[in-house]
Amino acid sequence: MIRFPIQDKPRKLKGVIIGCGSGPSERIKYLKKCVTQLIRHERIEGREDRMDETRGYAEQLINLAIQHGDRHKRTMEIADSWLLEKDLVHKLFKVLAPRYQQYSTSFTAMHRLPARYPSSGSFNTVLELKGNPYPPVIPHQRETRHLLTNVLLSAASRDYYKGKNEAAPSDRVTSAESSGNTQEDDSKDNSAEDSVTVNVSSESSERPADNSGARGPTT
Repeated sequence: MIRFPIQDKPRKLKGVIIGCGSGPSERIKYLKKCVTQLIRHERIEGREDRMDETRGYAEQLINLAIQHGDRHKRTMEIADSWLLEKDLVHKLFKVLAPRYQQYSTSFTAMHRLPARYPSSGSFNTVLELKGNPYPPVIPHQRETRHLLTNVLLSAASRDYYKGKNEAAPSDRVTSAESSGNTQEDDSKDNSAEDSVTVNVSSESSERPADNSGARGPTT
């Protein structure tokens, strides 16, 4: 059994929500406001960490509405507790639940906004419900392949690489011939060196040994 120490005291939430008090109760109040605004407007903006936490609660609320419907007592109590504006309970069960009935992915989407400079390093994000009536945050990229400039550039690129591939075999033949000529020159140089070595050795063998200076005259 693996044993490891754990913290005896729970972690304190310090400075989680600016201007809204502190502690878990104030945090839940702030998240309820964010979930209510998201269900109302279907697109809100805020800090990345807060919007990410709001996203989880909104996803779970919509999921419960889809699974159990408005006849489930516990689900109705949860919706009434989290939606501060009571007219949104009808929107949750009659508008959003049918919209996401066939969804196999998340019901929300987050988009990070550009960072402001100078900043503390935190990002603002846009949290939205999918299928909202607003224009998309990220615009669709239009097709540019058939523009005249791109057509001419693609044709020029094809012609360039086609000519380059056609010239490649001749370059290979030239390189092969040059390597063959180099090998022939090397073999000729080697044979010339061998012949010079043979001639020098033959001359040294035919030359008589001169030993006159080695000894003096005999008496």
